[in-house]
Amino acid sequence: MDHTVYRFDPLAMTAAAEGRPAAPTRGSGASISREPQIGVIYNPRSHRNKGQDLDCTERPGITVAQPDRREDIASALADFAQQGIDYLIINGGDGTVRDVLTMGQSVFGETWPALAILPKGKTNALNVDLGAPAGWNLPDAIDAYATGRRIVRRPLSVKREGADDTPMLGFIFGCGAFTLGVEVGQDAHDLGFFNSLAVGATGSWGVLQALFGSDTNRWRRGTPTKLTYLPSGEPMPRSEHGDPGRRTLVLASTLEKMPLDIKLFAPGGEGIRLAVLDTARRRIMGMAPAILLGWRPEWLAKGGFHQLSAESFAIEVGEPVILDGESFPAGTYVVGQGPDLTFIAP
Repeated sequence: MDHTVYRFDPLAMTAAAEGRPAAPTRGSGASISREPQIGVIYNPRSHRNKGQDLDCTERPGITVAQPDRREDIASALADFAQQGIDYLIINGGDGTVRDVLTMGQSVFGETWPALAILPKGKTNALNVDLGAPAGWNLPDAIDAYATGRRIVRRPLSVKREGADDTPMLGFIFGCGAFTLGVEVGQDAHDLGFFNSLAVGATGSWGVLQALFGSDTNRWRRGTPTKLTYLPSGEPMPRSEHGDPGRRTLVLASTLEKMPLDIKLFAPGGEGIRLAVLDTARRRIMGMAPAILLGWRPEWLAKGGFHQLSAESFAIEVGEPVILDGESFPAGTYVVGQGPDLTFIAP
């Protein structure tokens, strides 16, 4: 995250402008009887990308695009679709994945190619969930089309309420302490902490602030937040503790495994998994390490920590939200689920 608050509109407008129908012969990697047509989105600015691995892309059937700007991603995807690619490899971090999936909606529609994600960013939460090793590289991903595991995931679909633009697609959405944690995580990256180390460092710092800070501390005061299930409009559960118009933490994801194997969500939940903390009570914050390891006492929800699931929900929030590592403005958002996507992992 670079401390910039982004707008949804430019990405959505670019995706719509560049969208073209994909070739009808393409599937989600079901047929491997011929050499696949492969498209590679290579983000040269990603943390681990230094131009390596590209020698392996000189063989026939592989096209590499290195977009200089986010807006260039849509054009690259449209070109890939015209070529009828079978396999799309995204070489970049979580933010690159979010941008490619968002812009790909107008290009691929309901017939996406198979996807592979290389862990080239600073956190790579999706790769943790898919089980790809930290050293998984471009040659490995190319070979995995024929031999790798195929894993289906649905990204979150995040849209500003009432807007006509294309939804954003990503995998981790949150606000409150999560927004603060991403900001602190950027500082952790500057100090040399990445991936799970960064998650551990920022999480520990947040717990200490919430445990020992005053009620005016930004980690403790919470964020103006209203949460409702959709389509029912029923409010999400809330304990009697703290300001009823605020929540300290909201985190939503469709991932099944989080970095450091943190147990934020209820086991076996389906659809969108949510972790919601009403207020930073010291009793809960002091037990945070045990809770994150999976301890679930019966009093937890009454104490103000909720593990929920939803098909979709609305959130009205008074401070910026985070989607896959970057900040977007305060407002009202509708969070649902995107298309079934087939990911290939070793």
